[in-house]
Amino acid sequence: MLTFVCWLLLFVVCWPLAIIALVLWPFVWLLSLPFRLIGITFEAVFSLLRAILLLPARVLGQGK
Repeated sequence: MLTFVCWLLLFVVCWPLAIIALVLWPFVWLLSLPFRLIGITFEAVFSLLRAILLLPARVLGQGK
């Protein structure tokens, strides 16, 4: 009987949280989008710098 009551309590507590998460998820995604774009930009800049710095080694044959 205690297990059934625990399942009912879990159902009552969790379904509102699930609905709130479904409603708020698009807003969280929109808020995180600029940070993702900044991360992609920094990754591209660092990849370009790495390619430029390692170019002499690749030309001399060390990158094989």
